[in-house]
Amino acid sequence: MKVCVVGTGYVGLTTGVSLAFLGHEVTCVDLDQAKIDMLAAGRCPIYEPGMEDLLAEAAPNLTFTTSYADAVPGADVVFVAVQTPSAADGSPDLRYLRSAAESVAQALDNDFTVVVNKSTVPIGSGNWVDAILRDSFKQRDSFKQRDSFKQRDNGPEGTGSNTTEFAVASNPEFLREGNAIADTLFPDRIVIGSDNPRSLEVLNRLYRPIINQTFTPPTFLPRPEDANAVPLVSTDLASAELIKYAANAFLALKISYANEIGQLAAKVGADITEVARGMGLDQRIGSRFLQPGVGWGGSCFGKDTKALIATAAEYNLEMPIVKAARDVNQRQRAIAVERLQDELRILKGRKIGLLGLAFKPNTDDLRDAPALDIANSLIARGARVKLHDPVATERFRIEQPELAPYLSQTIDEVFADCDAVVLVTEWAQYLELDWSKFIGLMRTPIILDGRHVLDAERMRRIGYKYIAVAG
Repeated sequence: MKVCVVGTGYVGLTTGVSLAFLGHEVTCVDLDQAKIDMLAAGRCPIYEPGMEDLLAEAAPNLTFTTSYADAVPGADVVFVAVQTPSAADGSPDLRYLRSAAESVAQALDNDFTVVVNKSTVPIGSGNWVDAILRDSFKQRDSFKQRDSFKQRDNGPEGTGSNTTEFAVASNPEFLREGNAIADTLFPDRIVIGSDNPRSLEVLNRLYRPIINQTFTPPTFLPRPEDANAVPLVSTDLASAELIKYAANAFLALKISYANEIGQLAAKVGADITEVARGMGLDQRIGSRFLQPGVGWGGSCFGKDTKALIATAAEYNLEMPIVKAARDVNQRQRAIAVERLQDELRILKGRKIGLLGLAFKPNTDDLRDAPALDIANSLIARGARVKLHDPVATERFRIEQPELAPYLSQTIDEVFADCDAVVLVTEWAQYLELDWSKFIGLMRTPIILDGRHVLDAERMRRIGYKYIAVAG
């Protein structure tokens, strides 16, 4: 099938490259010429393990351009995967989605095209995008003095001029940054939503190799031994849109709940790691997303929980559980600083190192990263921070110029003459450190484990004073 992907961020790039690898003819369009040039040269503008390898394997079926006119005509499916950042009131900023929809409408030229909302959008956005597409399509035909626009018999589900028809669908993504390729090729489920049956048929056909797991996996990523046929959830437009928000809010809630229980565990003398393990063995709960620590960050949970609250407010509803999850998460970052203050008594003038800047391992994404709040809070209290990340440093210099002077080139620099070091992001490089090598570099050997991933007894045997966010 012929596919167009609008936007080459995490979602758009992973979608486009994966579909091209499966044999579809894919054109990715992005208005950033530098990014397009980089991708055309086989280099990835974001850090995502395996992406450049997949780019190379998918290259015969993959084209990159800045022109909608080159990408959209003839496409069976157009994925819109542009950013939808949070506005001041918590609702998603949809201006990029509007612009993309208008541009797609100007270039549509096929018997039938499914325009897919791949961006995380509020419930009802499918209808909104459909209206934008139809309005822009009318204006295009009027401008070009073509035959007058006419609504097809199937109502708002499809429109047409001459032989061009289109319909809108929702296909939310459930990607984990750092694991995006595996999550695309070997997903837990695929969700497609549309009020047009023909759209669902097209998307079913597009994803059939993944649903049936009939494709040969990439050379660098073998198919998991337990991989079976992938469940397909085929539903209406609004339900597909809500599934995305509901899933992310629930995962955010699990993390925040583990952190809240962690604070109680510290008070009563319980081991939160063992508590979480005991909870996670209950098959109704599961162990994933029960890890206590400094909390979640990134582009999804914060934005999606905020958007869910904003959407509910439009219907005069409150979301107290989701709001509580957000409040607990933000509190974890403050607790990390409080734990340091409890140990050091005075933060002013203290040197404190932070290991990890990205919001999670295996990505250079800094959006809503806990390290940023922790660093700024320490600086506001007069501490001198030293920052390190094995991958995200260059992006950090660009996106956080006010904190860039605090960057350390090596891990040794972070530990040197430090009063405490905080493990913020659980990069494998940090977990595999020879920690005994650094203890002699520190002024006071205090380690704050912000992710509860270090062996506390081992750290104490080495000579560190080990503390954790949850006690």
